[in-house]
Amino acid sequence: MASDSHSSYLYSTWSQSDQTLLTFISATFLLFLYLWLVKKSNNPIPPLPPGPRALPLVGNLLSLDPELHSYFAGLAQSHGPIFKLRLGNTVGVVVTSPSSAREILKDHDATCANRDVPAAARAATYGGIDIAWTPYGPEWRMLRKVCVLKMLSNTTLDSVYALRRKQLRQTVGNFYDRIGSRVNVGEQMFLNVLNVITNMLWGGTVEGDERAGLGAEFREVVSEMTELLGKPNVSDFYPGLARFDMQGVVKQMSRLVRRFDGIFEKIIDQRLRLDKEGEKEESNKDFLTFLLKLKEEGGDSKAPFTMSHLKALLMVRTKLNGTKGNTCGKTLSLARPDMVVGGTNTSSNTTEFALQIGLHSGKDFNYFPFGLGIRICARIAMAERMVMHSLATLLHSFD
Repeated sequence: MASDSHSSYLYSTWSQSDQTLLTFISATFLLFLYLWLVKKSNNPIPPLPPGPRALPLVGNLLSLDPELHSYFAGLAQSHGPIFKLRLGNTVGVVVTSPSSAREILKDHDATCANRDVPAAARAATYGGIDIAWTPYGPEWRMLRKVCVLKMLSNTTLDSVYALRRKQLRQTVGNFYDRIGSRVNVGEQMFLNVLNVITNMLWGGTVEGDERAGLGAEFREVVSEMTELLGKPNVSDFYPGLARFDMQGVVKQMSRLVRRFDGIFEKIIDQRLRLDKEGEKEESNKDFLTFLLKLKEEGGDSKAPFTMSHLKALLMVRTKLNGTKGNTCGKTLSLARPDMVVGGTNTSSNTTEFALQIGLHSGKDFNYFPFGLGIRICARIAMAERMVMHSLATLLHSFD
């Protein structure tokens, strides 16, 4: 009874203006709520695709199989050609059908053009400024133009055919010398590629023992960097923990990058000294010659070409083999705007995996390890020459 009298007293003390304001606020809130519900009912958002049951915190990480192509194929049989995976704190959508891959890489190519940079790759590429990780825009187009039209053009690659053949013959000779004993062919071919690349990078800038020493250190650093780039990292699955670098991957990569910088800076300084003294033959050009000239010109007004770009592009050449043992092509792109593929929603915080398991043809959406669309691999021409030539030579030399 006392409570009712107290409420009546409070209500009676309100002024007419206060009651009017309260009524207006309530009516406005109800109106906006009604409009939001109507809009939502008229524009339903397709749900995320189905997927395997995820555990709290870890998601599907514990059930991942190292043979991802086989693992994804099995999940596709259970959940359909498009399914989702929860990888720690991130959500991935895997696309396994040619029709859906065509829809993504043709209709939504620009949407998927940017990539989520792993912590190790960001540390290895001076903050993600190389052609693989730079966001789609003027800077990326400048780097792509440098790679495709200059560094990796058919004319440039044809000019170093004799060098590739000579190095491959030396590798085959080493195999003959070890007949009867075990040989790690994959490791030897990896070294063969690196030897070719170092010759194409800086040509005759260093000679003799100095060349051998730098080449050995270069191969060691590249091998360690390749291993780190392929190592699962907690920071990639839980971005909030990236600052702590719990596995020390970024710390290790930063140490390797400093060694890489030391090699590059020594080579660059020596090349600049030779050019200044007029000791470098004009006809004996390599990639470093071209990049130094481009740096001197400064690139273009929209995307200046810096020393970091130069070293990042030199590093691009060391990634020809990618992660050793990885026979499945890779595409990992961050879908920025929302989009609908195959009737399912992929929101702006969803990572898109386009499963690639084959050879590039430009139009075949069943089999494309080099990718398609805007982000198609810039190293296709060199990879085709080196891989096919190496495989044919080995098959011809050893029955």
